[in-house]
This record gives sequence, structure tokens and C-alpha cells, in this order.
Amino acid sequence: MLKTMLLYGTVFIVIYTVINWWRQPVMPADPQLQLTDYQGQTVDLARLSADKPTLVYFWGTWCPICRTTSPSVNTLAEAGNYPVVTIAVQSGSNQELQSYLNEHSYTFTTINDEEGIIFDDWEGQVTPSYVILKDGEMTQGLTGIQPLWSLKLRLWLSSVW
Repeated sequence: MLKTMLLYGTVFIVIYTVINWWRQPVMPADPQLQLTDYQGQTVDLARLSADKPTLVYFWGTWCPICRTTSPSVNTLAEAGNYPVVTIAVQSGSNQELQSYLNEHSYTFTTINDEEGIIFDDWEGQVTPSYVILKDGEMTQGLTGIQPLWSLKLRLWLSSVW
């Protein structure tokens, strides 16, 4: 029985890793790292990631999985240990986005990608997607449900390597 469980566990991990690798965002050759949030404030991802690894979280107000992951991302942002910048993909106007953020008490920095252009530049395939930047370069790309401990671990790993 233990042998069967280990076999199934190994197969699951291999399949999950391959799917995640295939769906993860890809950093553009000439990425736009200076963006403007929905409130008109400049967000410089290169500068933020020069000090500490920075989490970039692609999500949508329409995404059911993001309803599960966004509270963890907000908790991470509120802790202040690492910079967190979110990009709301095709989530309506700035006013609609602000209403959504207020309704859910999200305080993370948010870029409104109304047309999905930023997400397309990063070759995003699914939401939620995550990118960890260090010194303006992508160190990790992830998709799907990521628990808070996983995001913290990946940010920490990016800070030591």
C-alpha cells in the first residue's frame, strides 16, 4: 500500500511540475517594469526587486480560483516583508476595480490591465499566475493555487540564491 501511495504521489508531483512549467508566465525580452497602478501612482518593479525579491501576482476579479488565492497575497502584502504588486487582468474600469478591492478589503498595490496587454506580454495562460522578480529578472514563475507558506518560501529562496 505504501509503495502504491509513493508511486501515485511521485506521478502527481511530476505531472503537476510539468503543467506548472508549461503554463507559467514568461518574462518578455524587453519587459515594461515601470507601470502605473489604478490610482495613478508609478510602480517601478526593477527598483522594488533590487532591494528584495518582489512578487508579481496576475489575477482577475472574474477568476474563481483568485478568490481563494487573493486573501493570501493580501496577507503577504500587509506583512511588508517583501514587495507585492498585483496585476488585475481584464477586471473592468479603475472604478470597478476599486469597488472590488474595497469590497474584499484588499490593500495590495494593483495595476489595472484592462485589456490584458501586460498579461499577454508575459505570455500568461491562466490566472492566477505569479512571478518572482529579483534585480529586475524573473527567478520563478508559478500558476494555480499557492498557499501563503509556499509564496513566503519561494520569496525567501529567491533572496538567498
